[in-house]
Amino acid sequence: MTTDSLPRQLARTRRFTLGIPVQPEPSADGTTVLFLRGRTGTDPITRLWALDTATGAERLVADPAALGSTTGIASYATDATGRYAAFALDGGLWLADTAEGAVRAVASAGEPREVRLDPTGHRIAYVSGGALRVVGADGTDDRALAEPEAEDVTYGLAEYVAAEEMYRTRGHWWSPDGTALLAARVDERPVTRIFLADPADPRRPPRTIRYPLAGTANADVSLWLLGLDGSRTEVRWDRTAFEYVTAAGWDGHGPYAAVQSRDQRTVRTLAIGPDGTTRVLAERDDPHWIELLPGLPVRTAGGALIDTADDGDTRHLTVDGEPVTPAGLQLRAVLGTEGEQVLFTASDEPTETHLWTYEPAVGVRRSSDGPGLHTGVGRGGTLVVTTRATAHLTTVLRDGAPARPLISYAEPPVVTARPELLRLGPRELRAGLFLPTGHRPGDGPLPVLLDPYGGPATQKVTAGGVWWDLVSRWFAEQGFAVLVVDGRGTPGRGPLWDKTIYGDKGGPALEDQIDGLREVARLRPGLLDLDRVAIRGWSYGGFLAALAVLRRPDVFHAASAGAAPTDSRLYDTHWQERFLGHPDEHPEHYDSCDLTTEAPKLSRPLLLIQGLADDNVFPAHTLRLSHALLAAGRPHEVLPLRGAGHRPADEAAVENLLWHELDFLRRSLGVE
Repeated sequence: MTTDSLPRQLARTRRFTLGIPVQPEPSADGTTVLFLRGRTGTDPITRLWALDTATGAERLVADPAALGSTTGIASYATDATGRYAAFALDGGLWLADTAEGAVRAVASAGEPREVRLDPTGHRIAYVSGGALRVVGADGTDDRALAEPEAEDVTYGLAEYVAAEEMYRTRGHWWSPDGTALLAARVDERPVTRIFLADPADPRRPPRTIRYPLAGTANADVSLWLLGLDGSRTEVRWDRTAFEYVTAAGWDGHGPYAAVQSRDQRTVRTLAIGPDGTTRVLAERDDPHWIELLPGLPVRTAGGALIDTADDGDTRHLTVDGEPVTPAGLQLRAVLGTEGEQVLFTASDEPTETHLWTYEPAVGVRRSSDGPGLHTGVGRGGTLVVTTRATAHLTTVLRDGAPARPLISYAEPPVVTARPELLRLGPRELRAGLFLPTGHRPGDGPLPVLLDPYGGPATQKVTAGGVWWDLVSRWFAEQGFAVLVVDGRGTPGRGPLWDKTIYGDKGGPALEDQIDGLREVARLRPGLLDLDRVAIRGWSYGGFLAALAVLRRPDVFHAASAGAAPTDSRLYDTHWQERFLGHPDEHPEHYDSCDLTTEAPKLSRPLLLIQGLADDNVFPAHTLRLSHALLAAGRPHEVLPLRGAGHRPADEAAVENLLWHELDFLRRSLGVE
């Protein structure tokens, strides 16, 4: 058992992600489960393992160290049976026979990316130098199926907004018989160029990236059918009206894709013919935006289209357009289909996510038990359930065999989170309250720290024991009452809750933080010192923290804001236009979220933290706000993190950042 402080342990374990089994995948017959895992809770080198579902025995399939590598396997792809697995490692291409345990290198042209083994196991597709290439599993006949016609053109990769905002991380899909691919062509030449320099090393040239700022041009994305026989057919749809490709695939009924309008209010699912023509399978419309969910759309073996629909305040699972889940059960993601069965996650209580199945003859059934965040994958009669609760557990379930755990080597945290989960006020705001160990009623009021994310895409208040709960607990042990509130716009509460923030990403969220604070003070008289209230946050949470001290200094007395998007016009198209519309059409929405215009209001201590290599929330966000504050004569503090991206990874930075925030909060609130 380590005696380290939590900040040090967070740094060393990469926020407790090391040593846990990830990417479990059952074989087609369900007798084997492949997965990735390091050897210890501090080992960053992930290896490929296999578990025998009958005996529970684990065996090592591919060890990067034995292959001469000092890095881990980031991901792998299998054939239809699950026997063969292909992966990239240290710029090379590798193929593992998981039954025999043999691993061999496959010659490739350049450094492979987005490696995909064809369903028959005979060929491997990969991207190198922007070209989509195919090579035989035996290393022969490597050739390009499509090569870029110009710089900033790629085949077979997802563009930035697809990977970041649409859950589409793939850019090519094999046909079931392994004779053709559906591939995305991405032309980024219309997209704005962004230059990121290292101020600490002026000799290093700036890094250039293509980034679609809100209101500017997106990448030009088209789809192509590429045959191994050399044929090449463009997929045709109205790309002017539907410029986003949100999902695609190729199943036994042919290739398909989902496309979305720029305003995100319409999504069409298209069947793709051999000649590139398309037919509309389904169309969805919404006056605000269509919420995209992971894993959708998809089809069953019989061809039923699986998708989602918002009806009132429920996000349903649909089969051929008909809702099959009950009111109040909020669909979160579809994890896969087998035969006519659909495996999905959904919430009837937003602090929990459970695993569910749907079958036409049976209906909807829950497949997970107990509080927590549950997800999974199923195939061949084997179900792998991953649960986040007080610990991270992965369990293999198969009829006729006892439950088999996938062993986790993650370090146990030096603190235990155990928040008190609350429902606050008329909106029943979900909240977590953390108090110092040993604190008793009558001990006197505690200084308060609000620790929210508070916006779309992320919940912090769950029964899932996520690492940020440990951070909240750590701050509580330093003498604070820490309150985490999930306000309007956070996931899990249904479409009406989601869309209350349309046009205003700040006002409702801030109001909910204040309402939550005041409700706890009402329910627990004498617990909170409302004259010493601070707020901290990262990314959207950083925006919310800065907004809090700018707009409501009567409530908030200090703020620590990390990687805060201070100007919504400097964020990407698909994300910002979803909530705020196009800036040319709704400039007032963007103006209302621009913190630089509110800089003269600052009257409380504010710490701005910024990674200088952040290519998600650019350093310009923090620098512009700091400049506006200085111009207005408003003292503040700025902590730049050299070489840090959107989520700092350097161990020293991760460890000492929390101590720095703690010192700032204590100084600002007058806490001993």
